[in-house]
Amino acid sequence: MEIKYSKKFLKEFDKCPNKIKEAFLKRLAIFTSIEYNPILNNHRLSGQLQIYHSINITGDYRALFKICNAANKS
Repeated sequence: MEIKYSKKFLKEFDKCPNKIKEAFLKRLAIFTSIEYNPILNNHRLSGQLQIYHSINITGDYRALFKICNAANKS
C-alpha cells in the first residue's frame, strides 16, 4: 500500500493540535494493517464526494482518501 498526501492535507495537518496528529498516526497504523478494522468506520462517501472513503480519527476529525488502482497510474 502506497499513501500519498495532498499539499492541502499536509498544510492542514501541520496546523492541527498534537493530540489530533497523534490520533491520526495511531489510526493510520491500524489502517495500514487492517483497512476495514471496525474502529475506523471505513466507508465510501456519497454525493459529490463519492470517489472518496472516510475513516474516523476522533469524534470530530475524519480522514478522507481515494483508492487508486495501480494499473491506472500514468
